[in-house]
Amino acid sequence: MKLASFQAAEGVRPGVVVGDQLVDLAAADRGLHAPWAELLERGELDRVSAIVASGEHRIALDSVRLAPPVQPRKFFAIGLNYADHVAESGQPMPEHMTVFIKASSCVTGPYDPIQRPAVSDFLDYEGELGFVIGRRCRHVKAQDAADVIAGYVIVDDVSVRDWQIQTPQWSLAKSFDTHGPIGPWITTPDELEDPHALGIRTYVNGELRQQSSTDQLIFDCFRQVEILSQACTLEPGDVVATGTPAGIAAAMEGRPWLKPGDRVRVEIDGLGAIENEVVQERITTGERVLAA
Repeated sequence: MKLASFQAAEGVRPGVVVGDQLVDLAAADRGLHAPWAELLERGELDRVSAIVASGEHRIALDSVRLAPPVQPRKFFAIGLNYADHVAESGQPMPEHMTVFIKASSCVTGPYDPIQRPAVSDFLDYEGELGFVIGRRCRHVKAQDAADVIAGYVIVDDVSVRDWQIQTPQWSLAKSFDTHGPIGPWITTPDELEDPHALGIRTYVNGELRQQSSTDQLIFDCFRQVEILSQACTLEPGDVVATGTPAGIAAAMEGRPWLKPGDRVRVEIDGLGAIENEVVQERITTGERVLAA
């Protein structure tokens, strides 16, 4: 299934995408009017599947605005995890997995704008495969990790490069508001033959910037679950962005940073695409007062 979230008059509702239609789960069963993280924790996928199979409560997909499919409690990201990206970064091949946290407040929808910050022009894209945890777990072995993954998403790990190089810690530079587009939906594992054999591409204004395959991951999704779950409990709805391949603006000649009006599209085979326009952040007087 393709587990989506969409904007409705009373807020965000869960749905399932079937072709060019969307199944409105809350219309079928008010008990399912809850975020996907909660539905996953409650183990509601069988109930959801039955509603989808009924063929009822469907609306046109293009009539709704998709929201982030999940609002994660924890949003992990993995750095330097494609061999070609390690090479373009001039770094040695990592012996250990590089992990940082993106603030959950950076999460935005699959087609929502991303802001060029008021404080920096050094805005970059990173198209990535992400996965969503479906079961509370700890100390999961890699060979068992598939059982705790609810599904896969596309992520753009938008990055503010001058802030990133100021200190050894990357999290702040990766956590600006709107710098975590996720979507377009959570594709459950049964729809993918192998999550580690998916083509991934990033375009800026139609120009291909990144092209690789998830078979190039240094630490694959299952190994990531194993390592992360050694440190902390993983919870339903947690998101892990698995790393980006070569082709980031920071490594290109002339460093073509993202600017207002640019459109960034990330595609992954079997998962669809997300596409976000860059807009300039505007600071209002009210925001300055709140910040103070």
